Amino acid sequence: MSADQMLAFETDCHIFEGCGFPAPGLHSFVFEPLFTVGGFEFNKPMLLAILGSLVVVGFFWAAFGRAKVVPGKLQMIGEAGYDFVRRGLVYDALGKKEGEKYVPLMVSLFFFVWMMNLWSIIPVASFPVTSIIAYPAGLALMVYILWVGLTFKKHGFVGAWKNITGYDKTLGWILPLIVVLEFFSNLIIRPFTHAVRLFANMFAGHMLIVMFTIASWYLLNGIGIAYASASFVMTIVMTAFELFIQAVQAYVFVLLACNYVQGALAEHH
Repeated sequence: MSADQMLAFETDCHIFEGCGFPAPGLHSFVFEPLFTVGGFEFNKPMLLAILGSLVVVGFFWAAFGRAKVVPGKLQMIGEAGYDFVRRGLVYDALGKKEGEKYVPLMVSLFFFVWMMNLWSIIPVASFPVTSIIAYPAGLALMVYILWVGLTFKKHGFVGAWKNITGYDKTLGWILPLIVVLEFFSNLIIRPFTHAVRLFANMFAGHMLIVMFTIASWYLLNGIGIAYASASFVMTIVMTAFELFIQAVQAYVFVLLACNYVQGALAEHH
């Protein structure tokens, strides 16, 4: 690790002491392996992703493992969350009849993404797993494969390409341009933006929280204490705002997934 990177982890550096501000950067998202199993290295984000999966599965297992006609508090919370995704996302996009089969997948996606985001504001963890591009990209790829598979299953080979490219002979001379644009938009840009939208928001949010947190400590010296207090208030404000954004990004990610499935199942005209 370089000297510049080491600055971000110094804890005895304050303003007026001759040391520069230890600004966060890309190194704040790089983690050394914690241990190795069978030649496979595990770092902090990987462990948080695994733990997050266990938390989500454990919660729904506890909520519905012994479901009762008169639900307890945990079951009520689980049902509320499940019903929110089912009615507010899946049914709205796909309809009740067509969408019911996709409810388990979308519920799983929503709560997994939300949990991965929530790690950012949980003490000790303090890192959103989705700020590492590989995780949103993997989830977006899964949705992409589902969308493409459903499109070809529903419409057949020729019909699927018409669906993907927006082929409509009534467009006349502009048809070739539309086909090219729709092809690149659907097959290349769509999965890219689906992943980057989640990644970029979590990356930027975590960077801001880290910056104000470090600034609060760095300014804690002499007259800088007044500025440190303001920075600390901003840390609290940004953390509260990030809590809202984390839920919104999980919602948007699943909403787009539902819209993609709806597009795959829609009749081509």
